[in-house]
Amino acid sequence: MAVALLVAAGSGERLGAGRPKAFVVLAGRPMVEWSLDALRAAGIADVVVAAPPGESVSGATVVPGGATRSESVRAALAAAPPGDVVVHDAARPLVTPDLFAAALAALEGADCAIAAAPVTDTVKEAGEDRLVTATLDRSRLWAIQTPQAFRRSALERALAVGDEMLGQATDDAWLVERTGGTVRVVESTPANFKVTTPHDLRIAEYLLADRLPRPPAA
Repeated sequence: MAVALLVAAGSGERLGAGRPKAFVVLAGRPMVEWSLDALRAAGIADVVVAAPPGESVSGATVVPGGATRSESVRAALAAAPPGDVVVHDAARPLVTPDLFAAALAALEGADCAIAAAPVTDTVKEAGEDRLVTATLDRSRLWAIQTPQAFRRSALERALAVGDEMLGQATDDAWLVERTGGTVRVVESTPANFKVTTPHDLRIAEYLLADRLPRPPAA
């Protein structure tokens, strides 16, 4: 059985909502609840949420989040029961149950499996002077998302570093890469986007409206 770690400790400063991002109301309910629904539909009942102090989440174990994302993951992992682990950002409320299942299935023969969308834009590298130094081969590039699934031992080993190193990590898969672990990509789509700005919130509200129960016909 797998356990889920739901990262919901972000302040949401760029969202400008005046409260932690994962607990902003989105399509009639706190944003975090959309991810919880998808986890339950995927058959993952054990969920540990890393949240800001004072926040509660029904049906899940809640622990205080850390100063950085990976510190929050480490705190949630310490409170989680045994099993493989799937980590997800509550700021991606459009995640589907199938994506959780696909990430866990892709752990066969790997230490970590990460949802990602193929990069479709041309990507250029530039220096501090903004002069282009290279055009990257986009056929080999992926925009990384969550969920990210892990063999528990691999994640524990990856997180067993100092807070300074944790603070450099933009995702936990990078920490696994540092230890020599194998990381597999699971194809996703741009629809599984991260809510960061007020514009993102409006788009998510529009898309999630299709998932709300419809009133009975008169």
